Amino acid sequence: MTPNDANAPINNVPRAISAVVFAVLALSLGDAVIKSISVSFPLWQLYVLRSAIALPVLVTFIKLRHPNTKLMPKSIGWVAVRSLLLASMWVAYYSALPHLQLSVAAAAYYTLPLFITLFSGLFVGERVGMVDWLAICLGFAGVIVMLRPDASGVSIFAVLPIIAAVLYALAMILTRTKCQDESPYVLSAALNVTFILMGLTATAALALVDVEATVVSQNTFLLSGWISLGNDELIALIVLAASILIGSIFAAIAYQSAASSTVATFDYSYLAFSVMWGLIFFAEIPDTLTIIGIVMIATAGIIAVRSKNS
Repeated sequence: MTPNDANAPINNVPRAISAVVFAVLALSLGDAVIKSISVSFPLWQLYVLRSAIALPVLVTFIKLRHPNTKLMPKSIGWVAVRSLLLASMWVAYYSALPHLQLSVAAAAYYTLPLFITLFSGLFVGERVGMVDWLAICLGFAGVIVMLRPDASGVSIFAVLPIIAAVLYALAMILTRTKCQDESPYVLSAALNVTFILMGLTATAALALVDVEATVVSQNTFLLSGWISLGNDELIALIVLAASILIGSIFAAIAYQSAASSTVATFDYSYLAFSVMWGLIFFAEIPDTLTIIGIVMIATAGIIAVRSKNS
């Protein structure tokens, strides 16, 4: 799929669905890699180096394949706000990963379609019918089945993916409304620039602030200084750079191509991918309730498609 800025459809549901599924496949892989390296790899170093790899590749691709595409956004302000929301979203979500199982973090994060639907109605005026609500509620019920919250399983870190969901929902509403005419490649470039700036700013702030060693040891992912890179870290950075490029470009395509509430339903596919990566990376075998939750989420997607095409 190659985006065409001049001829991109305003409401193309199949295009949006395929794009968002591809995006979350890449992003879920990146999140699994981050969880696996978060014990030793500082977040801010990851932010800077991942985007330092991704950005030149993206710019070169734009110049070679889309030479007429201007790298400067048409609406710098809205693109900057969108990029800050997304970069902050990933800070919240990544901060939770060292402390939560991948499936638990994903389940908490995937309250986001509810926020997208709510914000679509409040801020955009999109019509959200009963069938749409049924699909999203069924998907959310699938999340609950997978999460199975109880008193002993409540963690303060479970709040962070929910905060991430709110930030992501706001960013995708902006993508659909204020940034719809922007090239997905330009949106991805702006996001990676924001990652670098945020990572460098946080690194400088940590260098200026004297954080106690005991505090740093309790949260090395957020508070430790940069480390030297070995082969494993370099491979991880390359995978993460590819993940953020694919995920950011195709997420933008998806939310530019169809109503936010429709795309949000298929964002749920992240959960199925998180189960797959959990099995591959962490030997987490899905149990019966997890499988039931996935089926419920898939059913929600089918209902949404039939609703939009009827």
